[in-house]
Amino acid sequence: MEGAIYSLITSIAVGFAAGYVGSLMVLKKMALVGDALSHVALPGIALGILFGFEPFLGAFAFLFASAVATWWLERKTRLSFEALVGTLFTLSLAIGILLVPEPDLLEALFGDISKVTFFDAVAALLISSVAVFLAKRIYDSMILGIISEDLATSIGINVARVNLAYILLVSLIVAIGIKIVGTLLVGALVIVPAATAKNVSSSLKSYLALSSILGAMCSLLGVLLSYFINLPAGPLVVLSGTVAFLGAVFIKLYFE
Repeated sequence: MEGAIYSLITSIAVGFAAGYVGSLMVLKKMALVGDALSHVALPGIALGILFGFEPFLGAFAFLFASAVATWWLERKTRLSFEALVGTLFTLSLAIGILLVPEPDLLEALFGDISKVTFFDAVAALLISSVAVFLAKRIYDSMILGIISEDLATSIGINVARVNLAYILLVSLIVAIGIKIVGTLLVGALVIVPAATAKNVSSSLKSYLALSSILGAMCSLLGVLLSYFINLPAGPLVVLSGTVAFLGAVFIKLYFE
C-alpha cells in the first residue's frame, strides 16, 4: 500500500513539472528534441545498473553533459540544435542498449514505477518543485526570446544562457520521469500535455496552467490504471495523454 502511495505522489509531482516545462518546449517548436533527449539517458542508466549506483544519477549526468555539449556545438557550428540532438540520440541509444544487462533492459526502456521508494517519492517531489520554480524564473525571458531574440537581447537578456538553463531543466525532468515511463516514452510526458493544452487554451496563462494540470492528471491516471489492470504504467500514461489530446482536437474541431 505504501508503495502505491509513493508511486502516486511521484507521478503527480513529475507529471505537473513535465507539463509546466513542456509548455515552453511546444512553444519553441522543440517537441522532437524533448523526445530525443530522453534517449541520451540510457547509457547513464546502464552504468548505474552495472556499477551499482543510483541510475537516476547516471541518467542526469549523461543528460547534463549532452545538453551542455549540444548547446556549445550549436554555437560553434552551423548545425541546428535538432540535428545535434538527433546525432547524440542515436549514438546514446546504441551504446545504452549494448551496455544495459538484458534482464534490466525492459525496465530501462519502459520504466517501473512499482519500485518507487519513500526516498524516490521525496526526491521526485523536491526536484519537481525546484524545476517548476526555476522554470518560472526564466519563463518570461524564454517567451520574449521566442517572440524575438533581437528584442530580448536589446533589453539585456542573454538568450543563449537562458536556453541552456532551460535545456538543463528539461534534462532534469526527463531524468526523473524515466522512473515512471522509461527512456523510450518519457518524451511524451513532456510533450503531450503541452500539445493538448495549446490546442484549447485561449491565453498564455491558461495554457501554462492547463499544461501543468494535464501533465499531473495523465500521469496519475496512467499509474492508477496500471494498478487496476496490472499493465506497465509507462504506456498507460502515454495512452492517457493521447486520449486527452484527441479529446482536445475533437473539442477544437466541433465546438469552436
